[in-house]
Amino acid sequence: MGNNELGAFLRARREAVPPEAVGFPSGARRRTPGLRRAELATVAGVSVDYLTRLEQGRDRHPSTEILTALADALSLSPDERIHLHRLHKAEAGGICPSAPPLSRTLRPTVEAMLARLAHTPALVVNQLTEILAHTPAYARLAGPFGLLDDDPPNLTRYLFTDPRARDAFPGWPEVAAEHAADLRASAALGDQHAAHLADELSLTVGTAFTQHYAKAMLPARVGTERWAHPEGELLLAYETLTLAGADDQRMIVYVPADEATTALLAEPSRTSLHENAPPRVSGRGVSAAQPERWC
Repeated sequence: MGNNELGAFLRARREAVPPEAVGFPSGARRRTPGLRRAELATVAGVSVDYLTRLEQGRDRHPSTEILTALADALSLSPDERIHLHRLHKAEAGGICPSAPPLSRTLRPTVEAMLARLAHTPALVVNQLTEILAHTPAYARLAGPFGLLDDDPPNLTRYLFTDPRARDAFPGWPEVAAEHAADLRASAALGDQHAAHLADELSLTVGTAFTQHYAKAMLPARVGTERWAHPEGELLLAYETLTLAGADDQRMIVYVPADEATTALLAEPSRTSLHENAPPRVSGRGVSAAQPERWC
């Protein structure tokens, strides 16, 4: 994968800003989406030449003042500003370009939380979107599509390599883009596990993956997903909760987003949600071998 993550992120955000948002006309003669380099340079108070060198990776050491000016000009969100800062640190060698061992072990308190959520579709993933544990309610959603067949299952790999994924998610392009963005956000900060998975999918899947990965956008980690479930089409809203600790684990919780989905998920004759089953834990106590450290 490319190593100009800072420049790619700046360019992606520039191309996402409508010209009229910063006072420029949006004429029909524009050859590229969003702002021209000259327009962003004007708003941020930097030279076009310097902005070009930043985007192309020929200058990787902008000052904090310049990054702040660019962030202001691009109206970056708080999360995007944090990501920009981390990319800058990574380019400057402030973040070690290797990852700690990939933990697949859940704390007992996290398992207890999932047990309390047994009737709610919920799962815990790591930075590779490996499913480390899930509730019985989530198994009811994902099981019919084969999403849980591997041990541990991997959401991102499933989305891009399993043909059933496009049938499972009518909005597959949006779901795929979100997972590609999530993977790139980890890889861009020096996570070797994420970088290796990105390389694997680039080689095995090709354009279907790289066209999303190349956009250098941050994942939303909140939104809605439509599932073409055998029991009926479901519209689910989800929230992603970052768990404390150094394991980079997240809990994703789904709730119905419309009345039809609420009724379907509450149907006792079709569901095992009312069974008092414990959460399913994948790969208990297993940690992947630590990759070679570079620093």
